[in-house]
Amino acid sequence: MTVSRFTMHAAIIVLGMAWLSQPVVAGQAAPRSFSGFAAYYSESAKVATGQRFDPNGFTAAHRSLPFGTRVRVTDPKSGRNVIVTINDRGPFNKGRVIDVSLAAARVLGMINRGIMFVRADVL
Repeated sequence: MTVSRFTMHAAIIVLGMAWLSQPVVAGQAAPRSFSGFAAYYSESAKVATGQRFDPNGFTAAHRSLPFGTRVRVTDPKSGRNVIVTINDRGPFNKGRVIDVSLAAARVLGMINRGIMFVRADVL
């Protein structure tokens, strides 16, 4: 049985598209930038790294980025941005992509809003 070049190329393209559409899981490379809703948190005893939570620190929680990853979080409407370090896991609410500390939320101007749409760039 012979397979035509067209069939072979079509199969490679389909397999490649399936691979590209796979979700990012822990241990795999995360996208360099992403966007979605962010919230902030101001009270917690400890974070996932075992450190004590500091509401005045510029930190954030993300589901899969490695601890210590620096991320620039930007409000696309105002252009305000802040650089945070991932030191916790979350957010655990569906539809949110990152939780930032109280200090980072102040810089972004999201204290009165609670949540906001942001763009995040891994540095």
